[in-house]
Amino acid sequence: MNLPHGSAVLYGPASYAVPTVGPGLAFSAPRLKRFPVEEGIVRKLASVQRIAAVEPIPDADAIEKVRVLGWSVVVKKGDFRPGDAVVYCEIDSLLPERPEFEFLRKNCWRPPVLQPDTGQVIVPGGFRIKTVRLRGQFSQGICFPLDLLPAGASREEGADVTDALAIAKYEPPVPTDMNGRVRGPFPGFLPKTDETRVQVLVGVLERHKGKTFYVTEKEDGTSFTAFVRGDDYGVCGRTQRFDETDEGNSLCRLAKRLALEEKLRAARARLGKDLALQGEVIGPGVQKNKYALREHRLRLFNVLDLGTYRLLDHAEMLRCVADLGLETVPQLGTLVLNHTVDQLVELSMGTSVLNPRIQREGIVLRTPTEEQDPDIGRLSFKAINPKFLVKYEE
Repeated sequence: MNLPHGSAVLYGPASYAVPTVGPGLAFSAPRLKRFPVEEGIVRKLASVQRIAAVEPIPDADAIEKVRVLGWSVVVKKGDFRPGDAVVYCEIDSLLPERPEFEFLRKNCWRPPVLQPDTGQVIVPGGFRIKTVRLRGQFSQGICFPLDLLPAGASREEGADVTDALAIAKYEPPVPTDMNGRVRGPFPGFLPKTDETRVQVLVGVLERHKGKTFYVTEKEDGTSFTAFVRGDDYGVCGRTQRFDETDEGNSLCRLAKRLALEEKLRAARARLGKDLALQGEVIGPGVQKNKYALREHRLRLFNVLDLGTYRLLDHAEMLRCVADLGLETVPQLGTLVLNHTVDQLVELSMGTSVLNPRIQREGIVLRTPTEEQDPDIGRLSFKAINPKFLVKYEE
């Protein structure tokens, strides 16, 4: 099934004044023992940007919409003009408890999350910036005038001011049964699985216009990696490597139930390759189990050849996953890239293949043959469904 191009639709965020606001790509230096696909855009939760445009909102006298990068933000009418430099904070920003942010308390305050037995802070308290809908407009982020910045902070366009403002990334608490015995940090020879949001990739979209991309459903789960490297077998979450023998950890239990170690070692004997599998775990206790599953399921989206330090191309990845008797994330078809940010966000909206009663989290776009982009590294990015974000307060 080929996805249609879609039509342009504008989406929105929140403002200072509106508190409601075959072969894969082979890398040339395996001695690094690291996948360069991690290199690329580092997410700037707070940065200095310019207002690209100001647009009216129908039947709204007090608010209007501004464009920042590929984002739309609802602001108080008259606060900003095209070309103004602002501090822009993306969704997922956790603003510290400071007087200048107190106007956000009613709608954005999140108290700290504490470890029940020790009282240790797991997630700090702060004002969480999330997607909202105002007068029918999706609003994603918040804009402040530059005088918010402390003395000495850079005011150059594009400057990352996250640390200068003591802003952190909001992370939902990890379910208890996905903690457990930790063997160490996430291995340095593997890439992390985060995708760049399309709203910061206007130039990338233009550079790769006309190329074919395959599209998959982005699932709302928890990151999972399993690998065999020589005699070493490992199971990892997003940031840590777990003790794979820990029966109290649900990721390790799932890996055991799926016989991943045995399958990876058999693949090594058959193919002569050490492989790593990366995907999303969904099911009970994970992100409120939106898919209404009765048991945990693993859906894969990456297979990595650890000997040559390359990601398998799409067709080869699909064959490998099928040979292992495992599942991939839902495959939604292909498109020829000729889209604006807004059109891709529109395409992200729709129901989930896994549970058609709910909105899907979004879509991920990748080229069938692995490619690198000078700005983001691996040519892979996501568009998140704003309807999903609003419904689930994400």
